[in-house]
Amino acid sequence: MTLVGALRSRMSVDPARTFLIDAAGHATSYAEFAAQAEALSRALSGRGVKRGGRVAIFARNEMAHIVLLFALARLGAIFLPVNSEFGIEELAYVFQHADVSAVLATDDLLATAQKAAEGLPSAPWFAVVGQASPAAVAFSELVNEGTNLPSAVEVGTAGDVSIIIYTSGSTGRPKGVMHSQRNFLLAGEAYVERLHLQSTDRVMIILPLFHMNALFYSMSGTLAAGASAILLPKFSASGFWDTAADFGATVVNMIDTTINILIARTRSEYRPDHRLHTFGGGARPNNEKALREEFGMTNLFTGYGMTEIPGITGAPYGRPNKVGSMGILGRHPDPAEPWAQCRIVDATGTDVGVGEIGELLVKTPIAMLGYFRDEEKTREVMRDGWFVTGDLVRQDEDGYFFFIARKREIVRKRGENLSPIEVEQVVLRHPEIVEAAVVGVPGELGDEELMAVAIRKDGSTVTERAIADWCAGKLAPVKVPRYVVFVDSLPRTGPTKIAKEILRKDLTLRAAAVDLGATSASRKPT
Repeated sequence: MTLVGALRSRMSVDPARTFLIDAAGHATSYAEFAAQAEALSRALSGRGVKRGGRVAIFARNEMAHIVLLFALARLGAIFLPVNSEFGIEELAYVFQHADVSAVLATDDLLATAQKAAEGLPSAPWFAVVGQASPAAVAFSELVNEGTNLPSAVEVGTAGDVSIIIYTSGSTGRPKGVMHSQRNFLLAGEAYVERLHLQSTDRVMIILPLFHMNALFYSMSGTLAAGASAILLPKFSASGFWDTAADFGATVVNMIDTTINILIARTRSEYRPDHRLHTFGGGARPNNEKALREEFGMTNLFTGYGMTEIPGITGAPYGRPNKVGSMGILGRHPDPAEPWAQCRIVDATGTDVGVGEIGELLVKTPIAMLGYFRDEEKTREVMRDGWFVTGDLVRQDEDGYFFFIARKREIVRKRGENLSPIEVEQVVLRHPEIVEAAVVGVPGELGDEELMAVAIRKDGSTVTERAIADWCAGKLAPVKVPRYVVFVDSLPRTGPTKIAKEILRKDLTLRAAAVDLGATSASRKPT
């Protein structure tokens, strides 16, 4: 269960099989990739990277991400992919907290990375994907440099910390989630199990490689299946269908935002000759019909996982998923081994009954090894081997899990606990809404009111009152948003997370929102 061992296993079957395809269409075989990773490991070793050392990459999706990951794993060193949208202050925190010894960046982001490293107690050295400069060696030169050096000693083991992913920091400073080589590979094997990925598949990667989804599912799954990955710098709605069709993509993972954007685009961009058959993240109630009937997707997959605990549940392959569910517990790729265990507990830690709402606790063979340099936070979320998710869920009699809300996001109104997620899903089903978030804001009586913050489709003239009326026809009166406001974009703490804390604290949003409270007697104080 080492990355080097997994790569050798794949090469023993078909070394000439294509492993990676870049945005320009250049294909790299498993054998060619292995040679590059080996050469880079020699160069990094020659430049002082040792077991346990941290090397960051600050870039949009590049083949260099994957080469660096495997080269570092060989040395027992740690791969640290950083959010390419980070500003100087955020970047400086990660560099300092992780004490990185080297940084690889694309030429458009190199200056930001160098600025963030100024004043660090231990200055890293820099490499650049692109043209070399006096302050940074070119990545291609590093690989060439390694071909002339003696082979580095292979010391990386399955249990080594191999990857640190810094979370988005929605509750404070980002936390560095540590995973081993075994975790990375087992997550990929489990992804193959969930999606029945085949060696003939081409997995199109549009989500960022600093995120769990792209790295532990799409990329590791590609390796586990001996398949091919199409690595794109970022999601392009206008070019999505052309890229999928021209490159022969068969599988893609997306998130709600990208799916909603894609569905809102003109159908003139759609290519019916595409080969995509599996669409990860695409079985939400508001988009399932379009994906199946208009885009021809035969297998829509939803699931549940976190950076700390990837791949816990998923839709059963080849069978209909229950609308709005997170699916059922996954299976271990080794039938003799158990997969994740889940408990749903109340405030006292007692397990609740079927259909009842409680907090989800998870025990899984690929749980994180802990938060880097933060034992206190690790103890807070790991209790007797169980990871405390902070998510409220319920499970039905058939074993399907349903997400209710983040525990800290529950809104208390008129003595009831309300889930903003439930209201969001209704708002998102409106045909003229692209994206939405629902949050709690202070009410006059000391409780909270619901505020819907939504993005309309281009050209839409739907009104705030129309959104409230839409919700009123589908929800109990207490769940209908009192405030509705339209915006052009929503703030984020990561590629999949809307920054709801920012929305809650933004007084200008509340001031700009239309107050619909007086229009419904059911929402007036009594």
